[in-house]
Order: sequence, then C-alpha cells, then structure tokens
Amino acid sequence: MPHHNKLKDRLRDTSGAISQNDFKMLKVKNLYFNSFQECCSIIWDSTLEAIIIDPGFYTEQEKQELYGFIDGNGLKPVKILLTHAHFDHVYGVSECAAVYGIPVLMSPEDRVILDNNGTFCDMFGMKTPDGNFPTEDIADGDVITFGNGVRIKVLETPGHTPGGVCYLLDEEKILFSGDTLFAGAIGRTDNRWGDYDALMKGIFEKLMVLDGDITVIPGHGPHTTISDERMKNPFLLPFNEPYEE
Repeated sequence: MPHHNKLKDRLRDTSGAISQNDFKMLKVKNLYFNSFQECCSIIWDSTLEAIIIDPGFYTEQEKQELYGFIDGNGLKPVKILLTHAHFDHVYGVSECAAVYGIPVLMSPEDRVILDNNGTFCDMFGMKTPDGNFPTEDIADGDVITFGNGVRIKVLETPGHTPGGVCYLLDEEKILFSGDTLFAGAIGRTDNRWGDYDALMKGIFEKLMVLDGDITVIPGHGPHTTISDERMKNPFLLPFNEPYEE
C-alpha cells in the first residue's frame, strides 16, 4: 500500500479500508469481483448520476453486491465504461447494461478480445462471458461527461490489449488505469494480442507525464499514485526518477 500521507487522507474510509472515497463532491466505490479480484468502480456525484467501470461480477452474490449498493444509495447509472474487454472485466456487462438500460463505452480495437474471450476462459476453467452487447466507440482524447459536469478523459494505452484505455478525471485527480498500470507492476503482454512496446509507450507518454499526486485506481490490487510509480515501480526502473535523499 502506498504510504504517502496525502494519498491516505484522500482515500479515507470509516472502516479503514480504501473502498469508498470522497474527491470533492465526487464519490468512488470499489468492489472486487471474480477469482481475479477485478476492481469494479462506481463513481457518482451529488446528482446521484453514476458511472460503472468494468462490472466483472461472476457470482450471484457479487451481482447482488453491485446492485444492492447502487439501489441502496439511490444511484442512477448512466453509462458503463470499459478499460478493456478481457473476460474478468466484462462478466457482468451484458446483464448490467440491460438492467439499467445504459450504453457500454469501449474502444473498438478491443472487439477482437470480446469475441475471443472463450479462449482465455478455457485456459482458466471459467465460463465465457456474454459478449453480445452493443458498444459505443471511444477514442483517445474523448471527454465523457455525467452528473454536474464531471469530465472523464479517455487516454488510449494499448498493449495489454489492443484497445486498452485509462480514464482520467483531471480536476479530481483520479486515474482509472485498468490493467495498464498497477501498484508496482504493469499489465502483462504475453497473451495473444499483447504488445509490450505499445504498453510502455502509453505508460510513459500518457501516464507518467501526469501530475504526481493523481491517485491511480488499477483494475487489480491496491491504489497508488503517479509519483509512487515513477519512483518505485520496478518495471519502470531503467527510466525511474532518482530517489530523493
């Protein structure tokens, strides 16, 4: 877990866990689903309009955890955003989109992943998610708005998958990095359609140039910050900034 005091202050939770956080008027809830502990995020503001990022629920209990949180807090989902289309991130997408009658936004470059998830699932002995849901295309630089003018910028970071993206809330200083960047790690590229060079290019040109105090919420594992990853991520070590004395 990153140890910056600013990060701890920003991610306060009454239970002591980093799961529901206040960023000005914006709130974030993280739920961890399926055997890969995939991070599904719900973000909303005072209007109660909500965005769901990567709803990967696998079991009935996980599904009810998501729906129960949304309905119990009176939230009104308006969009589903996908960081990428790997099976563990999309298990609940088809049903969730139908239940709330909302669009699914995804890079068109990841359609090949969605169409071939069965191959990945067979490797792990898991069921294949329903990928027959319509999607709306997103591209680098697109700005998605919801609620009281909350702006989410799309950053294309292919490599883990051909259409991998991150979602930046610049004003609130939050980055949803999917499986591009983790605390102390990067997304794997040894699966089919992976591209290590593309991944590193995206990380350095799109992510490492961001403000250091931006909180990173990855698709798996603990939160981190851009500055922590610049300084300490061993996969970026040849390019790390020097440690402060």
